[in-house]
Amino acid sequence: MPKSKGALRLIPLGGVGEIGKNSHVLECGGDLLLIDAGVMFPEEELHGVDLVIPDFSYVYQRADRLRAIVLTHAHEDHVGALPYLLKELGRKVPIYSLPLTIGLIEPKLREHRVLKFAELIGVMNRQRINLGPFDVEFIPVSHSVPDSASIVVRTRAGLLFFTGDFKFDQTPVEGQPPDLNHLREIGDQGVLLLLSDCTRVERPGVTPSERVVGEALNDIVREAKGRVIMTTFASNIIRLEQTIDIATRYNRKVSVVGRSMEDNLRVAADLGYVRAPPGSIVTLDELRRLPLNQAMILTTGSQGEPTSALSRIAMGDHPAVRILPGDTVVVSATPIPGNEETVARTIDNLMRRGATVLYPPVVPSIHVSGHASRDELQALLRLLRPTYAMPVHGEYRQMVHYRSLAVETGVPCDRVILADVGDVIQVSPNRVEHDGAVTAGSVLVDGLTVGGVTQVVLRDRRHLAADGIVIAAVALDRETGRLVGGPEITSRGFIAPSANSVLERGAARVRRSLQRRPEGEVEPGYLKGKIKDVLGHAIFEQTRLRPMVLPVITEV
Repeated sequence: MPKSKGALRLIPLGGVGEIGKNSHVLECGGDLLLIDAGVMFPEEELHGVDLVIPDFSYVYQRADRLRAIVLTHAHEDHVGALPYLLKELGRKVPIYSLPLTIGLIEPKLREHRVLKFAELIGVMNRQRINLGPFDVEFIPVSHSVPDSASIVVRTRAGLLFFTGDFKFDQTPVEGQPPDLNHLREIGDQGVLLLLSDCTRVERPGVTPSERVVGEALNDIVREAKGRVIMTTFASNIIRLEQTIDIATRYNRKVSVVGRSMEDNLRVAADLGYVRAPPGSIVTLDELRRLPLNQAMILTTGSQGEPTSALSRIAMGDHPAVRILPGDTVVVSATPIPGNEETVARTIDNLMRRGATVLYPPVVPSIHVSGHASRDELQALLRLLRPTYAMPVHGEYRQMVHYRSLAVETGVPCDRVILADVGDVIQVSPNRVEHDGAVTAGSVLVDGLTVGGVTQVVLRDRRHLAADGIVIAAVALDRETGRLVGGPEITSRGFIAPSANSVLERGAARVRRSLQRRPEGEVEPGYLKGKIKDVLGHAIFEQTRLRPMVLPVITEV
């Protein structure tokens, strides 16, 4: 609990020292406020894992005290964990955000059958809502999805400013340029703690405007002789609308392939965020009847996801779309860390099928980031003039670089907080400091299983991936326990020189070992252990490999 009446506790459950699963708990006077609930995509060594979400144990244990969930914007690394969080909470929770974010998460929650646990409340720019000890204001910012917001939280301890994901786009395609005067006014009120996006702190200068991408796409579509297939993040509504407008300009019709992109465009159109010209979007069947130079396809798969539409097109496995001579494929995205290999593989496969593929860095202007670069981060520091600063949404090196930037801007080094997941940051009117830690970390999602993939399971999966599996089946006499058949050896994923002879010699050694076993009744567990030891040792002697050995004992 807070040390004093005016104090509050800030606990990052994710998004510090890592890219993804952004989520922060604020606790004051016994009440909790959760800002964002994101996912992180698994690294390659997490075999079979679909998603990584924050460990919300701290919130679950205080579920009745959770006032609300506040969302900065609709990207998965900020909202993707909501279905799992709500399912575990098992109670209705108010969720506040700007209208498009609410619109985009609603079908996700419905699909996971947890919509009944969410009271979805859309708010307006600069609207302030009172949530017990928390006074929350939504400040509009530019990002790669409309209706992105920074969050101002006013408390008895002081004012906290969560930037969310942002950049200072002076010529935005959607919305207004940043209101620097309003930010300066907030700074005049006294910002106790700034929690700032630091993803691009290593990049000097200013992040280019989204209009740069529109100009590059315009040139590509104008020059293309055949179909244009463009992929980007399904949530990048601004870029999708720009692309549809450009296609219309050059007498092309557009088809959308990929459920998430179709759903997002439909929601955005219903809410007035996409204004596609009448007749500009058609079905794939209608598109096939048009000349190739009048066709464009928007598709999911910019991160090389194996089951995405673009990956299936690249593999020649999509039921409705095949790469044709003269196709131009535009990959309007950069790989999320960890996805580099899958994206490269998709591009390679598209090129093998004869497509011209344009992607960063071959055409750098085909994608711009939605995150502020170094000069913009410094400008925000100067506008808000925080007493304390804390970098978030970044890996540790980026947090360290942000600390140097904040010091250059006038924040004393000892007032820049570098937090780890689960750290408790005690915030009082005169001081912000570390105050221990709570149970936190990562929970792995595998299909419908949440948290069931333990380190033991991962160890077994790594073992199987590295050396494969060998199955040894033996038959024993039910009455005497004597070996009457086998062992019959089969293997999967086990590769070794002269593998058959290796397994045959291993089987012979197991047979001799079982024939020499002690008289009397023997537990099956003992026999399984014996088979594993003898066969595993025999294989290792000959190959220096350690496949998983799985004994199967049948009584006859």
